[in-house]
Amino acid sequence: MDLLELTARAEASHFWFRGFRKFVAPVLAEIAAGRPGLRLVDCGAGTGHNLSLLRPHGRVFAFDLAPTSLAKARVSGRPLVRGDITRIPFRAETFDVATSFDVLQCVRDDRAAVAEMARVTKRGGSVVLTLAALEMLRGDHAEIWREERRYTPATARVLAEQAGLEPLRVSFLFASVFPLMLGVRTLQRLTRRFREPRADADIGVPRAPVNAALTAIVSGEAALAGRVRMPVGSSLLVVARKR
Repeated sequence: MDLLELTARAEASHFWFRGFRKFVAPVLAEIAAGRPGLRLVDCGAGTGHNLSLLRPHGRVFAFDLAPTSLAKARVSGRPLVRGDITRIPFRAETFDVATSFDVLQCVRDDRAAVAEMARVTKRGGSVVLTLAALEMLRGDHAEIWREERRYTPATARVLAEQAGLEPLRVSFLFASVFPLMLGVRTLQRLTRRFREPRADADIGVPRAPVNAALTAIVSGEAALAGRVRMPVGSSLLVVARKR
């Protein structure tokens, strides 16, 4: 089974994806501030599952470079076009909001990608990123997805600023499960020489009671995320404004 199929199977029920949506949905609602008819674009949309987060706020566009992603999204009725995030196929200042969720760590030229996101965003518009955090969390998942890097708050902030964006928020996500993820991924690194990385690492859905408990934990963290900044986490959220 390929990575995209594994992801598609996990997105509906896996505690991480459930938590991700609970972190991101309020951020998008705050940016939209009740304004109707925004134009939004998701850059590197994968299966297209996350487009449901954008749709309440206006007209949604999306693209991905991988043909398998396009096929998966179109079968499920989610419209995507083919495009490279370092050469986004839209005119400058087209969108009110541009998003990219857990893509940039796998893009060789992440600076070019964010610069392109800034280019297609209107002045005063918003760019929302989620990024893999901290090199200490490299594990099987990073190997399978061929991550180029992981980010710290400082490097994420610089990435936005170099694209002419003003970072309004740079914060950790998934602090509540950080110790668990650190332990699992440290073990993966220590045993790497004895085995092959698992394709389903981190996205195999845990048994129902475990998945439910972890969903409750990350949902509780997400409920606090707008008021409490966590000191550590496995992901970073960046909200930036185009000057």
